[in-house]
Amino acid sequence: MPVTFAERTELLKASEIREILKITQRPEVISFAGGLPAPELFPVEEMKDIAVKVLEESGSQALQYSTTEGFDPLRQQIAVRMNAKFKTDVGATNILITCGSQQALDFSGKLFLNPGDVVLCESPTYLAAISAFKAYQPRFVEVPTDDNGMIIPELEKILQTNENIKLIYLIPDFQNPTGRTWSLERRQQFIQLINRYEIPAIEDNPYGELRFEGEILPAIKSMDTKDLVIFVSTFSKTFCPGLRIGWVAAGARFIEKYILIKQGADLHTSSISQRIISRYMEIYDFEAHIKSITDVYRRRRDAMIHTMQENFAGDVRFTRPQGGLFTWVKMPPYIKAVELLKQCLRQEVAFVPGDSFFPNGQVENTFRLNYSNMPEERIAEGIKRLAAVMRKY
Repeated sequence: MPVTFAERTELLKASEIREILKITQRPEVISFAGGLPAPELFPVEEMKDIAVKVLEESGSQALQYSTTEGFDPLRQQIAVRMNAKFKTDVGATNILITCGSQQALDFSGKLFLNPGDVVLCESPTYLAAISAFKAYQPRFVEVPTDDNGMIIPELEKILQTNENIKLIYLIPDFQNPTGRTWSLERRQQFIQLINRYEIPAIEDNPYGELRFEGEILPAIKSMDTKDLVIFVSTFSKTFCPGLRIGWVAAGARFIEKYILIKQGADLHTSSISQRIISRYMEIYDFEAHIKSITDVYRRRRDAMIHTMQENFAGDVRFTRPQGGLFTWVKMPPYIKAVELLKQCLRQEVAFVPGDSFFPNGQVENTFRLNYSNMPEERIAEGIKRLAAVMRKY
């Protein structure tokens, strides 16, 4: 009898970003492709100290099975930081620790989606969220989006004319891939609208603390009076992605379901990783660590924007993010980003074509650039190479 797979596996394909990253492993390639933090900013020496302390103080617990919800001191620390930074009102009981925020997205699909259900998202939106939800066979409806976020009248039209809308997915702060940030007014309009329709929303916020200028805006979760917003975040961009520590913050009716899903998936997140992060925040100045990251990324953002302003010609547009890791480039319609990438790889410079960030495809003249993982001089050189190839079109 031949082996057969579940029908949902037909929808799975390799991440375009991960495939490009394989090419960019060569040190001579200037890569703007991944969303990788700068590895030289990882607190390696401090982590050596913390790992020893955790093992000396609580080694048997750190290496043992743990509760599904997560290490309670860490959950309390997350709640305190969320409330202070994003004006939310959550407690430790509202927090579930996950294996990175990607696991939280997968769990969200498992919790809400049946085949044929509708997911609303920004246009464009995060590629890995599309991949996570796609396994549960939904239909994606892209909401027209401008520099201030989803266009609320367009969102309302979609809510009025589509059935089986189960979930709205959004990244309000320094969005991946565009780098855009929702305005305060747009956030307020959004929560008023979903309160009327009572549609759950996933507020994905991995970049919100990486702000280069201005004040951190209140999370949409902070305006949530009906417990419809599920806040998802991670330590991967503010600390160390290799530890794979993220979290879900939600009201009791949702968090209880997420806990049950987590129990069936992997029982709990790494005990020692959770304790290491928690102990680090007790001993060291976590806010100073984030400031050191944002100072470096601000300089790299400035280097990229400045070089693009000097070298990009014709009808080429790009965003100027106030934080995060990415800028977004839109070219004239006759330039296809996939073809441009092939030529750029010959010049040893890489980026991610934008078509994969549109769940329904058909947008071929955009691409995403990451500035966090390269020093300023390599950023400038890479953008000059990219611009030289673009000019040939």
